[in-house]
Amino acid sequence: MCGTTEGVAESPRTTVSATRHPRGVIGSGTVEMDDGRRGRLPPAVRPLFDDGGGGRTLAVELPDGAVVFPDPTYARFPARKRPAFWLSEGPVSGELWARLRAEHPNSGLWPVLLEDSVQPWSVGQIAPDAATEIDNFHVDAFMEEVWSDWVERASADQLEILDPFGPVCPEPAAPAEPRYDPGELADHYAATLAERGAPLGLAAVQRGADALAVMGWQGALHHNEWNVPLAAVVRSWEDRFAARLVGMGFNTLELSVAAPPRTPRHALDVAAEHWTFCPDAILQGAGTLLDYAEQIVGRHTWSFWWD
Repeated sequence: MCGTTEGVAESPRTTVSATRHPRGVIGSGTVEMDDGRRGRLPPAVRPLFDDGGGGRTLAVELPDGAVVFPDPTYARFPARKRPAFWLSEGPVSGELWARLRAEHPNSGLWPVLLEDSVQPWSVGQIAPDAATEIDNFHVDAFMEEVWSDWVERASADQLEILDPFGPVCPEPAAPAEPRYDPGELADHYAATLAERGAPLGLAAVQRGADALAVMGWQGALHHNEWNVPLAAVVRSWEDRFAARLVGMGFNTLELSVAAPPRTPRHALDVAAEHWTFCPDAILQGAGTLLDYAEQIVGRHTWSFWWD
């Protein structure tokens, strides 16, 4: 099925100190620069860009942290010379996340709240890919492949989980109109997640969804061996449902959704997409697409967990 903490070997090599941090929150007192003080990106994050971040600026002071390279014994491309992301040394505030999110057009850095765990972030158990790889995948083809694979193995009782679609994969759901500002809603959700004491990751990406691939997240490894198609799905959700990637865990994803489905019928189409993206959302949760669809009508956060 999907990603699990079992069977994942501890990496013998680390690139960022795994020292446990105090439970204090970094960032609540961050000073934001005015336009006259806006400067280049901090040296710590420039290695994330092919060109060293030339022309990009950041008007927010970063807390202590360091870049993370993939463990060469774990990464898909051991010869990768550039780090995958920057990681804060300790937990950060939702306020800092919001400031960095607002700075993304200038900095090219998308913030992601990370589950407070050494594994996989600090030990480099990641498999980063170039964001350009995402261009090769489309949500409808991904849905069809996952759906067909399931139907080939499913019993008659298992197929009932997919009612009313059964063995026939539906088309991707129609887009919805945002009810809230996507950025402000993401900020609100980040404030909630930050209360758990989450450190911060920064990825050099043009859009938040691409962080899944660029940061090398492997949370759905047992469902889909490659995270790039999943990033393509999240890109599509950004466009159709004003979704924003806010948090990642070892095997979890947290999205804010400013344009959720508002009717049971629309929610059912969205539920079919969630099924192909993360089957455990249904199998270990609501149980059927119909029941799951009822749960996501008007819901402004989507949480996924892979077993």
